[in-house]
Amino acid sequence: MRPVYRNNVPKDRGFNPAKNAMSRICDATGKKPHYGNNVSHANNKTRRRWEPNLQAVSFPSEIMGKRVPLRVTANGIRTIEHNGGLDAWLLGTRDSRLGKEALKVKKQLLKAQERHAKRA
Repeated sequence: MRPVYRNNVPKDRGFNPAKNAMSRICDATGKKPHYGNNVSHANNKTRRRWEPNLQAVSFPSEIMGKRVPLRVTANGIRTIEHNGGLDAWLLGTRDSRLGKEALKVKKQLLKAQERHAKRA
């Protein structure tokens, strides 16, 4: 029996699906895929999933002075823009409502904000 390859990496060379697989979760809203059935006219049911509309976008951060890449849904883009941009959205949102990547960016943002406060 041949070994199973995932992403052209043999299983015995350290491939860990939990670490290497890219999840389909929005960094802003936390939306995940929904699962259900396709139902045919004959009432046959086959499993399927509805993926969130993820987009790879980079938002400008005025405090950090650079662009920050995030994977967010179209709704997440609207949410960030509605709240006044990335900096205002991150600073005004509780940590419990943010995804892993957004939390990392928020920590970087707070550090940059402290550096600017010390200079002034």
